[in-house]
Amino acid sequence: MTNFFQNRGVALITAMLISALAAMVAANLAWDNALDVRRTMMLLNRDQAVQVALGAESWITNILHQDLEDSQTDHLGELWASQLPPLPIDNGEVFGTIEDLQGRFNVNNLIDNNGQIEQESLEQFRRLLNVLGLDPRYAGITADWIDGDRDASFPDGAEDAIYTGRIPPYRTANQTISAVSELAAIDGMDRATFKVLEPHIAALPGRTTINANTATPAVLMSLGENMTAADVEGLIGERESGGFASIETSFASLVTPDVLNSLDESTQYFRLKVVVRIDTVRITLYTVLQRGPQGNVTPVLRSLGTT
Repeated sequence: MTNFFQNRGVALITAMLISALAAMVAANLAWDNALDVRRTMMLLNRDQAVQVALGAESWITNILHQDLEDSQTDHLGELWASQLPPLPIDNGEVFGTIEDLQGRFNVNNLIDNNGQIEQESLEQFRRLLNVLGLDPRYAGITADWIDGDRDASFPDGAEDAIYTGRIPPYRTANQTISAVSELAAIDGMDRATFKVLEPHIAALPGRTTINANTATPAVLMSLGENMTAADVEGLIGERESGGFASIETSFASLVTPDVLNSLDESTQYFRLKVVVRIDTVRITLYTVLQRGPQGNVTPVLRSLGTT
């Protein structure tokens, strides 16, 4: 009789263990299935968000093409310069902004077509750094980063000898750069400094002019050694109604002839920022757009962030 009850007890325990294991397996399968479904939905939403962003990019290219047909000048009162309002899409929204990159200082202007440092641009970059309250030494260091030789400039240069001694070691670019984020690698650059500098600089292909109609106040201040805050305030007020009536008239007494020749009232390069949110997926697409003289708009650089 004792063995009978013992056997029944073992059988009961075994049945309970089997039931528990079956419940655990079922729970794990259900959890894995839920994760797979969620992962699939996230991927589908991300792919959809990317396509929406590219659709917005195509829409903006049409706006920029039409803008050139309507006007040969670019200023902050035009349609492209206004923030794109949030537009509803299935389970989300899309919004963004367009920025004139030629309203910034092009760091690739620091070197000429032969890869040598362009002194006038170097001095302007130093003035820009001073206006922003940053160390003007970064101008020479940046010029050395992109010039064609490996000889450190005096007194503010930095070439391979500085960077190869770091961990990990790396070398200077010794060529024009395609993104200002590359300057995060130059000697002495830290996050706080770069955050102050970044809204006022761009990395555009080759040498470009500055659009006086859209230049940031700091960039305007950097145009002339004797430019004052009052001068900049007056210039901004003058261009508010639709850009400068005459750049030469407005700037002739404030800047040197070389700087005056570097100013323009139209733009080739714009940066589009498109933010798309679908459910819990949020992506940000940055596109540098180049507009040709006939109005054809071409994406030249894209970068994508996902959160």
